[in-house]
Amino acid sequence: PSSCPQPRMADAVPENLSETVHASCVVIGGFGVLIRGPSGSGKSTLARRLLELSTQRGHSSALIGDDRVILTRKDDTLVAEGHPAIRGMIEVRGLGIGTTKVAPEAVIRLLADCNSVLGSRFPDADERVGSVLGISLQRITVTPDSADLVLVALGFSPVKIRSCEDL
Repeated sequence: PSSCPQPRMADAVPENLSETVHASCVVIGGFGVLIRGPSGSGKSTLARRLLELSTQRGHSSALIGDDRVILTRKDDTLVAEGHPAIRGMIEVRGLGIGTTKVAPEAVIRLLADCNSVLGSRFPDADERVGSVLGISLQRITVTPDSADLVLVALGFSPVKIRSCEDL
């Protein structure tokens, strides 16, 4: 799995800080992916496609939460869990609310910012890192159709990214 960048704590952020965010989250092969973006950007669609594609490729996967995700900083990790009122539920646009396999929590290893179009072909180093609750994490820009890109970023692909410095 991906080696750049590794999570690290920022200065002066209290431990065990929590917040509820408008996001989706899945866990694939033990790695949490926090999918962020504005309403209607395709977060739920990407989460569903990630669950489907990772299962097809033989990787364990589960939904952590859709629409509302509780994030907690525990020491130097960011932990996500689904909101209890909607745990296990995921929006399927145009059809309604579905249910799927759910995991109680995941350590976030990747931030996936969902947009209608992909960003630059070779993003600058500062575009490849995001911070949540004072923890810096690898960040990628995705569309709802970018499930394969997320798997590459996690290291679950025959295509390996050489290093952050080589990009």
